[in-house]
Amino acid sequence: MERRTFLRATAIGGTTAVLGGTLWRGAAYAAPAQPGTGPYGVLGSADANGISLPSGFTSRVIARSGQTVTGTSYTWHNAPDGGACYADGTGWIYVSNSEINPSGGASAVRFSSTGTITSAYRVLSGTRQNCAGGRTPWNTWLSCEEVDRGYVYETDPWGAQAAVSRAAMGRFKHEAAAADPVRQVVYLTEDETNGRFYRFVPTTWGDLSAGTLQVMVAGTATSGSFSWTTVPDPDGSPTSTRTQVSGSKAFNGGEGCHYANDTVWFTTKGDNRVWQLNLTAGTYELAYDDSLVTSGTAPLTGVDNITGSSSGDLFVAEDGGSMDICVITPDDVIAPFLRISGQSSSEITGPAFSPDGTRLYFSSQRGTSGSSSGGITYEVTGPFRS
Repeated sequence: MERRTFLRATAIGGTTAVLGGTLWRGAAYAAPAQPGTGPYGVLGSADANGISLPSGFTSRVIARSGQTVTGTSYTWHNAPDGGACYADGTGWIYVSNSEINPSGGASAVRFSSTGTITSAYRVLSGTRQNCAGGRTPWNTWLSCEEVDRGYVYETDPWGAQAAVSRAAMGRFKHEAAAADPVRQVVYLTEDETNGRFYRFVPTTWGDLSAGTLQVMVAGTATSGSFSWTTVPDPDGSPTSTRTQVSGSKAFNGGEGCHYANDTVWFTTKGDNRVWQLNLTAGTYELAYDDSLVTSGTAPLTGVDNITGSSSGDLFVAEDGGSMDICVITPDDVIAPFLRISGQSSSEITGPAFSPDGTRLYFSSQRGTSGSSSGGITYEVTGPFRS
């Protein structure tokens, strides 16, 4: 994915937001007249699944918490959260976390080349509040516990190998992970109001059993240069990892994380920001900040999980807000791509594209009931940009 450094963000209809640390003060600076007028066009009316989509896109329900997955005897987990897709011969697999405590873990759904569900099964059990995570280049799923001194668990999407806790990656309130095959590191977010941004440097790339946990060190500004410093005690006891290194930069509620082409993006829900690190230049800046929208309605609120497509578009899921998945394009346009209706007590989780980029998977964690037992996992198919 090739993306240039953000200079501005333009939400269709005139609403703009901060990118690159500088507010673009364009002439038309008001809220969009209607939702969904980004690169995919206007959002249509809600379909039978309660999802508003651009023309040419359709949705289907893949699984519901507490019910058997279509065509299988497997009961889908509660509170579906972070997810990822994996190629499986001519088909693929979607892995999804369960953010309940205790007995969180993760499950998987396997698809044929036509998109037919062929099986569903458990890949991780007996863990706590598995929130987000990340895919590795060697096709494992890093499932992260969002609890005090939580672990990262490396799991097998095919369910053939037992999951393993990776203590060397640090024990803290983990959220998401993103692998960087160029620098051979894994970036990690921390869901605390004064959380940090970390990277794990494995002793051997492809083996997460040993290595060095480092934390980002930078000033208090929203842009500048940064460096990495080793965390003395990754175990986080008795001193939490986020307080061990003087000068480490605090972030308000680290959430989703995504890497592509020498850039890593991550979200902070506490202040509704998307951050961007230029790993070649060693600089960081804001990619989105709704607090600097001076009129109208911010196009993206409750930032949470984040993923990217082959076109260079970022897809950011909302926790609350308008229950949107918003797209941020390489041309700096921000607009809703889809909207879920009638589920205001829920949040959107786990966005991930099928290997061919034609299907987007995600969940409404609490569905229409507002309860963890009401989760719904969806698939959207259509002409995604390539």
